[in-house]
Amino acid sequence: MSATTSRPRRSALRRGEAASGWIFTAPVVILLGLFLGVPVLMALWVSFSDWGGRGSPFSSGVHFVGLDNYAQLLTGGGLATQDFGMALKNNAWYVLLVVPIQTAVALGLAVLVNRQVLRGRGFFRTAFYFPSVTSSVAITVLWLFLFSATGAVNAVLSWVGIHGPNWFNDPHGIVQNLLGVFGVTQGPAALTDNTFLGVSWWNWLGGPSVAMSAFIIMAVFTTSGTFMLLFIAALQNLSGDVTEAAIMDGANGWQRFWQVTLPQLRPTLFTVLTLGLIGCWQVFDQIYTGTQGAPGKTTLTPAYLSYQSSFVNQEWGQGAAIAFILFVIIVVLTLLQRWVLRERKVSRRRMRLYQSAVVESAVVEKGGRS
Repeated sequence: MSATTSRPRRSALRRGEAASGWIFTAPVVILLGLFLGVPVLMALWVSFSDWGGRGSPFSSGVHFVGLDNYAQLLTGGGLATQDFGMALKNNAWYVLLVVPIQTAVALGLAVLVNRQVLRGRGFFRTAFYFPSVTSSVAITVLWLFLFSATGAVNAVLSWVGIHGPNWFNDPHGIVQNLLGVFGVTQGPAALTDNTFLGVSWWNWLGGPSVAMSAFIIMAVFTTSGTFMLLFIAALQNLSGDVTEAAIMDGANGWQRFWQVTLPQLRPTLFTVLTLGLIGCWQVFDQIYTGTQGAPGKTTLTPAYLSYQSSFVNQEWGQGAAIAFILFVIIVVLTLLQRWVLRERKVSRRRMRLYQSAVVESAVVEKGGRS
């Protein structure tokens, strides 16, 4: 009887806990639904409609146009396709360079300031983190001043005999500029004659423009400090037993970092890469404050193009479609990144090698004792 009566009590207790949980989380769920879920659904409807920005998007004058807005961006072949292709190309190079560099810099700074022998660690942590809490608008204005034709960056480069470029007015790709040093000024016909989203493959592979390179440097400068704190927290939570065992086995500092420390940082590394990936694909305020896509649309990004299409050109359907294409890109890349950084099972071959090594070491130890 006691076992029979305890089961209903446990189930009733669980139902009560579930109800209490929903009661406490209901305000947040309602707020998220009203101010996040509903706007997202409305934007999704706008991406499938011909809404012109006036009145309600659900009025009788707004018509469902299906995938027309998406088709104009992806297969239309007009100016909208070219702008979207250029924005994707610019942002792809931005992500490809910023995410790994800022992750490596953040990890290096974290290892540096986490050392016990370093004096003034608090000062260095604050100094490295300070750019992350500074207004992005203020940083962008400062960057425009530093990287101008007569700015401080070109002045420093002139000290070592380098004639700096006109950073925010140079639309040429850095890869194309490097090839130009060796006399290559025109790509092969296979790259110049074939296009993807209205942009030739020669331009896709030409690298970020000089202007976008300045934004790439700024992104690394302003975001590395934030991710440094995440790595510091992870490093301080690592157990020293494994490191001590590696030292006893004769592993040097580089081997301990790659074989011991870095594998234990896998969850933090995934978090940093995911946040960096999302942030880089959503870059907007630097472009809006700085160049607004100039020069020659080589600093145009999908986030800024979505704003420009909606609020400037009054193409609200295309603007919403760009936003949802960008959302799909971010989700797909995040899932791909999660798959790459997943925990992999030890193969049977490695397990047999490990077991044989353990057995051999045990036999040797036993023989030495005897």
